[in-house]
Amino acid sequence: MEAWGAAVAAALSVWFALVLGLILLPSVVGLSLGISELYMTVLVKTLEWATRRIEKGVKKQQARMLKDSASNGIIQRVDTTMEKEIASLHRADFELSDIFYFCREGFEAIVEDEVTQRFSSEELVSWNLLTRTNINFQYISLRLTIVWVIGVLVRYCLLLPLRLTLATIGIHSMIVGTTLVGCLPNGSIKDWLSELVHLTSSRILVRALSGTIHYHNKENKPQKGGICVANHTSPIDVIILTNDGCYAMVGQTHGGLMGVIQRATVKACPHVWFERSEVKDRHLVMKRLKEHVADKNKLPILIFPEGTCINNTSVMMFKKGSFEIGGTIYPVAIKYDPQFGDAFWNSSKYNAVSYLLRLMTSWAIVCNVWYLPPMVREEGEDAVQFANRVKSAIALQGGLTELPWDGGLKRAKVKETFKEEQQKNYSKMIVGNGSSGNLSSGTEPD
Repeated sequence: MEAWGAAVAAALSVWFALVLGLILLPSVVGLSLGISELYMTVLVKTLEWATRRIEKGVKKQQARMLKDSASNGIIQRVDTTMEKEIASLHRADFELSDIFYFCREGFEAIVEDEVTQRFSSEELVSWNLLTRTNINFQYISLRLTIVWVIGVLVRYCLLLPLRLTLATIGIHSMIVGTTLVGCLPNGSIKDWLSELVHLTSSRILVRALSGTIHYHNKENKPQKGGICVANHTSPIDVIILTNDGCYAMVGQTHGGLMGVIQRATVKACPHVWFERSEVKDRHLVMKRLKEHVADKNKLPILIFPEGTCINNTSVMMFKKGSFEIGGTIYPVAIKYDPQFGDAFWNSSKYNAVSYLLRLMTSWAIVCNVWYLPPMVREEGEDAVQFANRVKSAIALQGGLTELPWDGGLKRAKVKETFKEEQQKNYSKMIVGNGSSGNLSSGTEPD
């Protein structure tokens, strides 16, 4: 038993020495030894080979059908606005066929609406050798199966233990570091140490995910006293951004491990955590945010105005509260590459542990971050218009679909007032086209 224990201790010593020397220390100082670059090169070539093998085993017609279904969804929609569709029905009298447009719209919404599909994982055109994404392919060759088995062994037996080790070190360093820094008196030294702890811990956590991040237009990085707003795909968005700079974060309070991290980090940095359910607390948050923005020496605030995670394909409605604070807005677009791993967190389907396990058993996390030029609220522009303008800029830069829907529909039902507003819009368009002559008196349809 003593010999066995000594062997285990020696193996662990070698393991931690390799992790410390080859990964941990270089990540702390922001250096790379080229290991991750070599890994990504081999991975890309392997996935390209797998794609060719799949295409070789699938008929060209089936491949085209698969590609269309992956990119366009279950049904083919007509890219025509509701106003134009109803305008084409322009007649003096109502005909029964006029209802076909509304029937079609209803069927399309039932089969595949624009909202719920944004809360499920993005569909891939080609298989990335992860079992959980292999749902559309009927043909897999023997060679491909062997490569997949090797990939499972690499991901679970080599990468997973390594990533768990780095994640444990990164989380503990953040909790312990911010707790110790929080004991210091407020001042420049405390602020500098706080930024150092956040930056170092984030770099370690990015390595724990085999993260490859490409930052663009760094001259537009958020400045102190400003507000950074970004589209939201995953909780790791915070780590992705903090890896390149420090922020004062705003978000909902959590329990469990996330709550421990929140309570520790707020001691060293003026983060703002709030309870969504308490209206008074939200007013207090707005007051604190305005005070924070007024101090040009404080870190930029990081806010995700969507309020929930969207599946890396779209940007949904930005809550106007973030744009009522005042100050300069620094938009940031984040786009993940789904070929290497799915970063989207479907919180209604996976808990935090399951989600992190999926991340750590993926090939890697690869994403692009674009810093957009700063934006300010224009004269005569209300908060909603300003929010929509910022959202459009982020969607355009990130190649994301811009949607007007509230991300809160992920868990809540559509408000009755919104339904009534849509019914009014229908009636106004129909009356304007003369297709419902009896409605001209102003009576709205049921």
